Amino acid sequence: MASFQNVLINSMQINNKKIGPEADYFSNLNNGQLFIQHCDACESHIFFPRIICPYCGSNEVSWVKPTGYGAVYSVSVIFGKPGVGTDYNVALIDLEEGVRMMSRVEGVSPNLIQIGDKVKARVLILNGKGLVVFDYKGGNGPE
Repeated sequence: MASFQNVLINSMQINNKKIGPEADYFSNLNNGQLFIQHCDACESHIFFPRIICPYCGSNEVSWVKPTGYGAVYSVSVIFGKPGVGTDYNVALIDLEEGVRMMSRVEGVSPNLIQIGDKVKARVLILNGKGLVVFDYKGGNGPE
């Protein structure tokens, strides 16, 4: 029963204040820090934040600072309306720790990003809110 109650806390609000690992994750981001979870029982890294490890079911999870290095797993380019919009990308990034994050890659034209390109995470503060973006570090994608 206690585990079921803990799972509910993952998305609860008390007095309009979010509590649980998701709230902790965004609080850290808003302070310019990127953390992911690590299961102390099975040694897996976890992202998106959870109360219980999705690999072994343990509630022994802690926060760790990832290296931030990763590679592009997938990328889509969204083309802005001619003369009005700006082209941008939406990318899935595999971090060295084994978790996958969705964000965007900066520092290179959106249509030049390839699967396998190397990136590094950075927390961008925009209007007081932290956002993870990835800086382009070099092409290692398929030719």
